Amino acid sequence: MNLRQIEVFRAVMQAGSVTDAARLLHVSQPGVSRMLGHIELQLGLTLFERSHGRLRPTPEARALHAEVERVYQGVQRIEQRAHDLKAGSGLALRVLASPSTALEVVPRAVSQLALRFPTARIYMETQLVREMVGQLTRHEADVAVSTLPIDHPLLTGQVVGRWALACVFRPDHPLAARRSISLRQLKDERLIAFSPDTPQGRLIAQHDELSRNARIEVRSGQVACALAACGAGVAVVDELTARAWNSDRLACRPLRASPSHRVFVVRHAHEPQSGLALAFRQEVEQALRAVAPAGRA
Repeated sequence: MNLRQIEVFRAVMQAGSVTDAARLLHVSQPGVSRMLGHIELQLGLTLFERSHGRLRPTPEARALHAEVERVYQGVQRIEQRAHDLKAGSGLALRVLASPSTALEVVPRAVSQLALRFPTARIYMETQLVREMVGQLTRHEADVAVSTLPIDHPLLTGQVVGRWALACVFRPDHPLAARRSISLRQLKDERLIAFSPDTPQGRLIAQHDELSRNARIEVRSGQVACALAACGAGVAVVDELTARAWNSDRLACRPLRASPSHRVFVVRHAHEPQSGLALAFRQEVEQALRAVAPAGRA
């Protein structure tokens, strides 16, 4: 018996007549009669006794109906499971985020994702790029948000936005009176610098007069902001970190003519994405448009 035959047989058992079964299935009465006759012929069983327009199920029909009900319950469970999966129930998403995106962009995205899929489980972890590569290739994470490109044969990345550089300092610093800052205006400032292998470090290294004023070197935008908030100097950091830190302890201004850098959502190249992962990428794009001016550009 195929599923359609099972459906007709079950409807006849429930309704007790061909007419009522047809009404239950929203089909014609002759169609139900033909299907019922075909089922009996195919099975080689008499399933009903016909009497005055009513159908009386035989013991064989009752035994078959018990099995049919078990099948129907399984079908209902499948339908419910499909509905739950569409809503994210029972699904999990393991998210990695670079430090600067983990301050505001990814938390915004995760927060909105949790509202859209309230029964899904979401795991978020901050990682550097080299750790992202290992976890993604080992299937220990589903997706990563990186501010640097990742070149690996097993991974693929999609650009979801951009970020630029900003200048941070204490709110009482004279630079706070400006709407934007140029690198030339930092030549007499105590600079909190970054190592040369970072975007900030490469930019500063192009200007010898700035490098000479660097007395403190860091690798983290958060550390640079903390030092600037304590009056240790002026720092050029990524705007994602600067905006997340922006408070009464720290002022932030755009760096004039700053180069923009891409933000990537990275995943395993050979693994299909779940609906939850696709929705997360959309939320990251929305968060970047809300947070990063470079992303809007």
